[in-house]
Amino acid sequence: MSKVSIIIPTLNEAASLGSTLRCLNALSPNAWEILVVDGGSEDETVEIAKAANVRLLTCDKRGRAIQMNCGAKAATGDIVCFLHADTRVPDDLITVIAATLADKKIACGGFISIMVGQNITRWWISLHNYLKTYYAPLLFKPHLFFRGLRLLFGDQVMFCRRNDFWECGGFDENLPIMEEGDLCLKLVQKGQIRLVNRIVQSSDRRVARWGALKATAIYLYIGFLWGFGASATYLKQFYEEIR
Repeated sequence: MSKVSIIIPTLNEAASLGSTLRCLNALSPNAWEILVVDGGSEDETVEIAKAANVRLLTCDKRGRAIQMNCGAKAATGDIVCFLHADTRVPDDLITVIAATLADKKIACGGFISIMVGQNITRWWISLHNYLKTYYAPLLFKPHLFFRGLRLLFGDQVMFCRRNDFWECGGFDENLPIMEEGDLCLKLVQKGQIRLVNRIVQSSDRRVARWGALKATAIYLYIGFLWGFGASATYLKQFYEEIR
């Protein structure tokens, strides 16, 4: 079985991290290691990670790309899996990842993300996010789409071989947003990007704050502007951090 290192970037994630780590402790088989990479949390995030007996790393600089690269540098597994602190995964996660990357034609994979909240499942937004995995690369990078490009986002639990990750340069630390999409564009040079036919559950906290219509409009706006070449720094202003 492949050795899978799960990397979780955190910043003030006390509300979500505990249940996520409990979910990861129930994996069968277990992950090779779980690394929580904190960017300077001011709540109980660090204490929760320490109590869960996972590897805790701290970064002098905060930012998802920076923190995920920090985790990947410290990882000792042959596969790296990037997980948001508010995402729940199936208990056979490791088996699914290993089986997917057993195909040498596949360089990277991710899951179908279902957005859920208290007493609600965001079916329509989840459907749009699923379709976006396909239509975004087809619209903006059709030559790469037919080579296997799919556009994955952070809540889809991306995973790839650690060697491929670093040969592609890892995440671009200058990108405050869309760092996963940028990585997909680099990893497709190594092989196909595969959307696994399995589900993970992510928090709807951003949609709950914005409302479904506003959230959909922002997702579309950011996606299309990114596809047309707008800078990630410009796009970040529309994507506030919500905990």
